[in-house]
Amino acid sequence: MKYKQWNRAACDPGARRAMEAAGVPPLAAITLCARGLDTPEKARAFLASGRELLHNPLLLRDMDRAVERVRRALDGGETIAVYGDYDVDGITSTCLLTDFLRKEGGQVVPYIPDRMEEGYGLNREAVDTLHRQGVSLIVTVDCGITAVEETAYAGTLGVDVVITDHHECKADLPEAVAVVDPRRADCPYPFKCLAGVGVALKLALALGGQARWDELLDRYADLAAIGTVADVMSLTGENRTIVRVGLKALRHTVRPGLKALLHEAGLDEKPLTSVAVGYTLAPRINASGRMGCAPLAAELLLTSDPVRGEELARALCELNRERQAIEAEIYTECLSMADSLPPERRSALVLAGEHWHQGVVGIVASRLAEKYSCPTFMICLQDGHGKGSCRSFAGFNLFAALEHCAPLLEGFGGHELAAGFTIAAEHIPAFARAMNDYVRECTGGAEMVSTLDIDSELDDPGELTLEGVEGLELLEPYGSGNPKPVFSLSGCVVTALSEVGGGRHLKLKLNVAGRMLDAIFFSASAAEAEVAVGDRVDVAFTPQINEYRGWRTVQLQVCDLRPALTRAQAERALYEKFHRGEDLTRREAEALLPSREEFVVLWRYLKGHAGPAPLEETAHRLARNIARSAGKRETVMRTLVCLEVFDERGLIRLEHTTDHLHIALRTVEGKVDLEESCIMRKLRGMMMPKDQTD
Repeated sequence: MKYKQWNRAACDPGARRAMEAAGVPPLAAITLCARGLDTPEKARAFLASGRELLHNPLLLRDMDRAVERVRRALDGGETIAVYGDYDVDGITSTCLLTDFLRKEGGQVVPYIPDRMEEGYGLNREAVDTLHRQGVSLIVTVDCGITAVEETAYAGTLGVDVVITDHHECKADLPEAVAVVDPRRADCPYPFKCLAGVGVALKLALALGGQARWDELLDRYADLAAIGTVADVMSLTGENRTIVRVGLKALRHTVRPGLKALLHEAGLDEKPLTSVAVGYTLAPRINASGRMGCAPLAAELLLTSDPVRGEELARALCELNRERQAIEAEIYTECLSMADSLPPERRSALVLAGEHWHQGVVGIVASRLAEKYSCPTFMICLQDGHGKGSCRSFAGFNLFAALEHCAPLLEGFGGHELAAGFTIAAEHIPAFARAMNDYVRECTGGAEMVSTLDIDSELDDPGELTLEGVEGLELLEPYGSGNPKPVFSLSGCVVTALSEVGGGRHLKLKLNVAGRMLDAIFFSASAAEAEVAVGDRVDVAFTPQINEYRGWRTVQLQVCDLRPALTRAQAERALYEKFHRGEDLTRREAEALLPSREEFVVLWRYLKGHAGPAPLEETAHRLARNIARSAGKRETVMRTLVCLEVFDERGLIRLEHTTDHLHIALRTVEGKVDLEESCIMRKLRGMMMPKDQTD
């Protein structure tokens, strides 16, 4: 079991039917309802991705000042530096703005700092270098919001700075010509979740003027989509438009290097989705920055030479393979370190190493945060100083946590869920103690639990058809704020399994209520999943369409497996769910509703075994005895419902103790209509369309 807790959302059947009546495919309707988008109007608003949703870039605070200064530099023939970050968002931001300004006639120097030598953000040495090259204006992209001292230093050299960023802001902003960041407290821009490349795109649109917005969006949406997806920004609002337009443009990109990379990554013949960008394309671009070669990726995105593009694409893929090998080595080392920590140091993992590759520790931190269910801080040590990368768990706010520990840090920046920091080696033990104390304070000492959010339990596996799964494409693009749908099926029987991909993945066949389904569980072996042929399991999954040799079939991409409840446990859980007053699905209500025959069989048994003196039985023994006497299947939950209906209608007196039921017959005059029972009416109501019960 990968997750300790499964959180299943509820889907109102009436709302689902209304959505389907409005033309929303069934599985998509279930997903939207489960996420609170339970009316056609809410769904349409969320799924909208038209260009009309894009806000005027001049609504961004200081955008007018940024446009005025950049336009003056273009008109005056000044040399402009576009200063970015070494991750995918920063690289795409740098290339987008560089390409735009060059096409506007500008003299432009793209600059991405070396991850190992310079670190993140604007630095004095880079400012000196650019100044010597004749740069009089630096425009930062995806960085700069915390560069107070560096911006002031540039000013002493006569170099102006325009900052465009999207990271969290500290109290003091740099004294730049313009500071454009939607997260500024005084910024009125209505959408706060733009990526760094999204802000760079907004600057290009503002410089180009409204008459050119469509042209410029079409030209740069591919780069903007890659950066937005790679930086795990919320794919809602404007970002849905940017990514949808960008994915379409990416398929027909005119950038030779990007076209070559799509081919080298095996994406030129496959559907280009946000998932493909995030898990296949982006890591190859990111590898250049992680391995200290960010200019390679920038050159790939800017080159107009197809031959050079192919060379660079091959180089990036080789760098990515090298990155994977280094990552695996560091991860194995960190497992031993983490397992040796005492419990009081496990609320937040703070690990430090002398020889770790700084470019990959962020990925390792993500894996460790997931494995140990806590925020993780990885620190690369060199010459008494540490450069750290941290990743969140369960929504823990890293930026606030680093602010809390700021006296122990030399600097920090980033987002709530991913951030970086620098620290003196001598302060690491105190930082580890302070961070663990802070996490326990924020959680009240409660253990952080790995949870899986499930959109809905599927009552009918027959809904998993090719057409049904294709209907989920309505929800694309997936990402932060709009994750891939996750459903669950209970009581599946494993009929076959095999390990594939050199034992790295698990392939299964599942029998679900007589329907056979194929499933794949990535990064899990049979031993790790603790599953064998013949086991009954509950499965959480995302449905997908698998294409192999021209055949298209439904396949479950497994998110997690867990042992299924026994039939008795499942019945008891359903009975208790009903008694807690929770809504039941139609299928659950049908399972709980007794038949007339079951009432008759139970009444005959009670007439023969109970009298004025109460009959004492356990619920299981009573259900078993009744089943044997009638030659029927034992059903504890419906037996209990029958007894409660008899008690409600005055036919018996029913008392529950810890272990037994106490049942005494009552004398009644005339016939009793059991269908008038509140319990029966409630169960039947749950089986009817909601609009018929209102």
